[in-house]
Amino acid sequence: MNGDKAERLSQEGECREKGEYGILESASAFAQGVLESIEALAGTTACKSVQLVKLRQWAMEQGCWFEDRRVFGDFFDRGSENETYLSPNLSEIIKLNDFRYSDDNLTPFFERIKAHNYYFPDCAYRLIGFAENRDGKVCAALVQQFVANARLATKEEINNEFIRLGFHPKDDGAYYTNGQHDIFDAVDGNVLVGGDGHLYFIDTIIFPSDTGGYDLYRNLSPHYSPQ
Repeated sequence: MNGDKAERLSQEGECREKGEYGILESASAFAQGVLESIEALAGTTACKSVQLVKLRQWAMEQGCWFEDRRVFGDFFDRGSENETYLSPNLSEIIKLNDFRYSDDNLTPFFERIKAHNYYFPDCAYRLIGFAENRDGKVCAALVQQFVANARLATKEEINNEFIRLGFHPKDDGAYYTNGQHDIFDAVDGNVLVGGDGHLYFIDTIIFPSDTGGYDLYRNLSPHYSPQ
């Protein structure tokens, strides 16, 4: 078990030889190439299932596929899109993201991770590879720091932080926008206040503005409740 764990974790080091975000950039480019090929051949961008099959094969070839979920640590939660694990060293959270909010192709997922890391660098995601979740779905394996001594942020704290970042609420606070990106699901369970007093946006949904993200979010989120 320990030997297998060490071997699997060493894959991350191999993939990161290209740089800290090597896997993210490489996987994004690969998925985009599949999208462009399908669009050229069939005239459609609806190719998510094909991308997932090919991305799994690509990850295996690149040494970024994890066969055994036990390497991620102890499972402790399941959200709308993530299976969440506490790493063996107790300092990181690993999320298996099932691409729920990428509707017909994977481009929104990769754009979202990059946007999240830009706006919230203190709790940035690091893509270490891919794996199947407990439902057998191909997922992105994302690592995020564990926020110690945290409490849930209040609605007022969340709103004030967004204002500080240049965002403003829309639709009675259903989401926040700065005209470039719309950010959803920034509720107390997804925003923490660390022991250092900083706000950590650990789990939000981000779409480019004016691309239909609001409708997509409402259609796909099991937590959305129309007013």
